[in-house]
Amino acid sequence: MRLLHTSDWHLGRTLHGVDLLDHQAAYLEHLVDLVRTDPVDAVLVAGDVYDRAIPPVEAVQLLSATLARLAEHTTVVLTPGNHDSAARLGFGAELMRERVRVRAQVGDLATPVVLPSEDGDALVYALPYLDPDVVRRRLDAPARSHESVMTAATALVRADLARRTAEAAAAGRSAPRSVVMAHAFVIGGEPSDSERDIRVGGVDHVPAGVFAGVDYVALGHLHGPQVVGAGRPVTGEPGEPDQAGGEHGDRPATLLRYSGSPLAYSFSELHQAKSTTLVELPRGGGAPVVTLVPAPVPRRLAELAGPLDDLLGLAGAAHTEDWLRVTVTDAHRPPDLFRRVRERFPHALVIQHRPPERTGAAPGATQVTAAHDPLEVAAEFVAHVCGAEPTDAERTVLRRAYEDVVALDRSA
Repeated sequence: MRLLHTSDWHLGRTLHGVDLLDHQAAYLEHLVDLVRTDPVDAVLVAGDVYDRAIPPVEAVQLLSATLARLAEHTTVVLTPGNHDSAARLGFGAELMRERVRVRAQVGDLATPVVLPSEDGDALVYALPYLDPDVVRRRLDAPARSHESVMTAATALVRADLARRTAEAAAAGRSAPRSVVMAHAFVIGGEPSDSERDIRVGGVDHVPAGVFAGVDYVALGHLHGPQVVGAGRPVTGEPGEPDQAGGEHGDRPATLLRYSGSPLAYSFSELHQAKSTTLVELPRGGGAPVVTLVPAPVPRRLAELAGPLDDLLGLAGAAHTEDWLRVTVTDAHRPPDLFRRVRERFPHALVIQHRPPERTGAAPGATQVTAAHDPLEVAAEFVAHVCGAEPTDAERTVLRRAYEDVVALDRSA
């Protein structure tokens, strides 16, 4: 059984105002080529298919054409992430062709997509993004947290898996292989600046142990390809195989992996090697074997820093076609800075002047970026204005206000 695991396409996203749809289309063309030339049993897309709940028309058209082309060669299973609208992504799911399976309903999470094989079926449990405030009561979860709702969901999955495994044994068939698709922030994962905050009640993490008992967990949400939990981290370059380590009873440990996004969506992802995850489930119930298939890089991201004359000279010669973050470090702001940089580097996305700090000078203000905790930034502002740290009650008010604003962008 061979599966391609991908996620976080974010169709319709921009990078510092630059439209990425052509670059996203290049990746999807690459994905179609993969399944056409090296057949797989299914393509798993673990959430954040679109970048926002109401995507641009061009993004919808690109997804529609891609699904039609993929379905000519394999089964495609999609789930919504926290950026998607579950209702909009799942519209017409019952009418779609058999090889396109959009699982956007909470009520379907314990009903797997069955991938038949002569060596035993593979069961793909496709969990949509589970917003605790939306699904907690539906799942009878005891607490308002991602851990609570994911624990309730995976308990339903394990119950269904146990029933189907017993039925297979009674019929003399091989035990089914099991895969869970989930869009969540699992403890141990390394985030980037470009993922949207999903915290509820001040917490956004899910323990890896919540997913114990299945063969492979195809994760979405974090944009860097990585293993979390019990699996052995990949140390090689894309294209090298990886195998889960460790045993749990007489079955391999559950392997949890983020496929990562196919493109870099922030400069914090500058050094990530983007890829698609090829997962092989061997005969006889062996541990999943993973190979990373490098994704195309339509345009590189790079950073340049130094005096302007150096950057306009040999130091920048290799980067004229890259997307750039340029930091000019002259003691005084050079005249006509933006025009000179743009003429040399037409794809510069960020241009900033940061002179060397003077000895004894007062420290400057901290630059707030997506890497900062919004609640800590708000707390620091309160302390700056009021002269005292916010109380616990004030922090609760800040957190609730922040969550209410974030909830406006969440999927219905």
